[in-house]
Parts: sequence; structure tokens; C-alpha cells
Amino acid sequence: MDPARYPFDAASAARVVHSLGPARCVPRRPDVAFADPVMSAWSWGEAKLWADAMSHALVEHYGRWASGWRWSHDEGDFDGGPVGHWCCPRDSITTPEETLARVVAALCEWRAWLESLAGWIEAYPLDLDTVEDNQILWDRAARNLILQVTDRTGCGSGWHGHCSQVLTWFLDRWAVAPDVADDLVDRAIGGRFLSWTGPDDALIDDVAERLARSLRPEDRAQTCEPPLPDHLERWLAVRESVPWQQAPDSGADGTVTPYLDGVAEDIRGFDGALAPARAHGLRTALDLLRTDAASGARLDFELLRRWQQHVLGTPQPPPLRSRPAFAKGGRERYGIGPDTRARLDACLAESARDGGRPLPLPARAYLDVCFFHPFDDGNARAAFLALIFVLAREGIALDDVILLRRIAFQADEPRDALALASYIDLHISETRRRAVAPD
Repeated sequence: MDPARYPFDAASAARVVHSLGPARCVPRRPDVAFADPVMSAWSWGEAKLWADAMSHALVEHYGRWASGWRWSHDEGDFDGGPVGHWCCPRDSITTPEETLARVVAALCEWRAWLESLAGWIEAYPLDLDTVEDNQILWDRAARNLILQVTDRTGCGSGWHGHCSQVLTWFLDRWAVAPDVADDLVDRAIGGRFLSWTGPDDALIDDVAERLARSLRPEDRAQTCEPPLPDHLERWLAVRESVPWQQAPDSGADGTVTPYLDGVAEDIRGFDGALAPARAHGLRTALDLLRTDAASGARLDFELLRRWQQHVLGTPQPPPLRSRPAFAKGGRERYGIGPDTRARLDACLAESARDGGRPLPLPARAYLDVCFFHPFDDGNARAAFLALIFVLAREGIALDDVILLRRIAFQADEPRDALALASYIDLHISETRRRAVAPD
């Protein structure tokens, strides 16, 4: 966390926010009681999709730091944050003018908090090489940061998550290796910070002292980072080790017909808020993939290209990328070779059911497209379409896709693959339930 790396001008924030796509289509809160089911459906549907779209647009313009603008106090959009100008879609989206003013105020508040933290972190120039001689300075700095977080969050629901994050930012600034920093902070806090409970001075002092005393010069991060591995190769190795048979399997119960087209609604609410042309292209690709699924088409790169032409709005189907690709802010790298397309097609061919259990197939196809990263742009949308295609080929459609978009998965983490499979299973079972008795 270093706000100095990302220029920001608070005076121009309102102009920027009003220029973004979501500013042109702010939803209006229905004129019903908060307890009315109509309000709940609007808040978790149209309103949340709009807020997600605004987050996406802000990150595209300012960088990843801007995503924290919705991290409100207590039980808002995200638990236990430092932002007071935004709560959640239900409470914070009213008229377009008021809503956009809240977005600007929340964004500026979040940025000011980051800059304030940076100032506190820089207050004591620290060096791991002399940590044993200067433990009192590390102790004092950690204590001040804890006090800042307790004051800013009010120690409501989940406040301790942000406190842990701030302490790891502090250690990262002074060259502690990231994995070491996470472990040291967890050990120092020891589960003793609780929601809705402000820590007393003795507990704060003990956490700060434990953290300072646990540091060693050898905790320093490497100054020369090793070259990034090929995360495509890592995924292919993980792919073979994932215990797919452990995934739940609601899809085995047969076809699923939703009461609502959740994919189309997500495209309308999220992509439509970003740009109408983006939504139109994705919706055209959705219609095309459903036709392909009904005809029993085989999933391969050529099929992805046909859909991707509409996703990107290109004159011709886009080619396979010709260079290594990067994602997640450069933390993952996907190699390229003469056999990349053949390997992708071989993996995608395994998405066809062959007497086995259907559920892992869409999850695996989604992750295959993510980590092969076949296109220069739009790979997350391509992966999503592949998932929806595999489900459609099984006669399964969903009324909601909230857990299947805008969530990142790691190429070298087997648990992420099973998590995605469980999300799909949850959506299938909930779609089946709501088709009988809509909420």
C-alpha cells in the first residue's frame, strides 16, 4: 500500500466520477419500505450490479487502490472498513445526484485514509538490520497504527480484518517478506481482536509488543525477486491434482430452468452500466453460445473466437495471443508456445460429459480459459462464457451469477478450483429452489 505510486487529485474526482459509464445510469431506489421484498431484490440485484460496475470503472481509471471506496463501517458492503460516506446500495443509492456525490465523497475519504496511514507508517524510519536495538520504535509504530484503525472503524463488525491488513502494510513498507508479515501479524493478534469490541490499552500494548519482539533481520524480503514462473504450467499441474470428485454435484439432478435469466440480468446491470456497447456485444455472444450449446457443439478455441468477436466488437474473430500474458497486476504470467492452442483444445475437449459427473466440468473449463489466457483482451468474459456454455449443454441455466463473475482465482491454488465448483453448485441448487418458490 503506497498511495504515492498512484496520482490522485481530489479536486477533479467529481468530474472523473461523472464521466464514467455508470454515472449515466444510476438506478433509482424503489419507493417502498426497507423491509419490503421488492427493496431487497433491488438492493441485491440492480443496485449491487451498478455499485460493482462503478468499482470496476474507478479501478480502471485510478488503479486497484480505488476499490476500497465501498469499505464502509460495520455491516455495510464490506465488513469493518474505514469509510463513512458510503454504506451499501440499499442505503446509499437514492437520486443520481446524491448517489454520485456519495461515490465522490467515499472515494476521497478512502484516499485520504490511505495517505494518512502512509504518513503514520513513515513517522518512524525503521530498518530490519537494527530491529533488535530499536524494538521500542517498532512497538510504538504498531501501537499507533492499531489506535488509528480502532478510531477510524469504530471497532464495529469485522474491524479487526482491516487492522491486520494495516499492520501487514506497515511491515511490508519496512521490507518484511509478505508471507512472514502475514504470519507475524496473525500470531501477535492471536484472535484476540473481536467484532463490536474495542481492545483495551493492555491488549493493544501486548499485540504491538509481540509484533515488535517477533521481528528478526532475516525476515527481510528478497531484494531481487526471482523471475515469475509460468502460471499456465502451474495450473496444468494443479488441474491434475485437484480432487474434483469431492465437489458437490447439484447438477446431477437434471436440467434447471430458472424463473429469471440471471446471466442476461448480470450483463444488463453490470456491463450495461459500464458501456452499452460492451453489454450488447456480450449479450450477442450469450445468444450465440446458447444456440451452439443446443446444437451440441464442441467447446474449443475456434468456438471461443466466434463468441469473442462479439465480446470485443472486432471485425474478425481475434487470434490466439502471440506473447506471454500477465494478470492480477502482473503477479501471474502465462507462457506461450507452438503447442499452446493444441493444449487448450485438449483441455476444453474434456468439458464434454462422458458418463461422469457434470459439475466439475464448467469450473474446469472456466479456469482453463482463465489461465491459458488465449486473447489479448477480454479473457475473464471469455472464461465466463465458457462456463455458461458447459452448463447450457447440460440443460442448466442460472437465475444469478454473483459468485461467478468479478472474483479472482489463483492458478496454483487447488482449493480455488474446488471453491469455484462449490459456487456453481450453490447457484444451481438456489436456482432450482427459487424456480419452485421465488423469494
